[in-house]
Amino acid sequence: MTDPRIDGLTAAIMRLPKRSGIIFRHYHLPQRERRTLFDRVRKLARRQRHLLLLADRPRIARQWGADGAHDRSRHQSQGLRTVAVHNVREAASAKWLHADLIFISPVFATRSHPGTRGLGPVGVGQIVGNQRHRTIALGGMTARRAKSLAALNLHGWAAIDALSLSKG
Repeated sequence: MTDPRIDGLTAAIMRLPKRSGIIFRHYHLPQRERRTLFDRVRKLARRQRHLLLLADRPRIARQWGADGAHDRSRHQSQGLRTVAVHNVREAASAKWLHADLIFISPVFATRSHPGTRGLGPVGVGQIVGNQRHRTIALGGMTARRAKSLAALNLHGWAAIDALSLSKG
């Protein structure tokens, strides 16, 4: 997940394992600047064989050349569709949104959700339940914390702060 808090965005992208996924957010930027930064990230992503999704409507994601959209709207997506899920109800709604992948968040305490208690392994397990979506853990994640969730058979984990150069 891209975010203005990531120190050294280019370096963070270069450190990702090949064929990772990037969700480009940067909502804070004016549209023109956001598009310019997206195009720069897209070039890096292609070079590293990463998937690149745009956190926006599917139509805009297609126009910008993204591989899909990170979006909860009912607009039809021709690329990949990912959604954020914070509870069991939102996980159930991911089915009618035709989500290919869900991000369960926040798994642990995180600056992205100040004051919000993390779901923890038990909360994540309740959300995962018997649903069939590929699931990614997000929120306060590190490699060590991802290993602690191994029994949940998640597809992977995502990060924002853990990608910052100052975080290592």
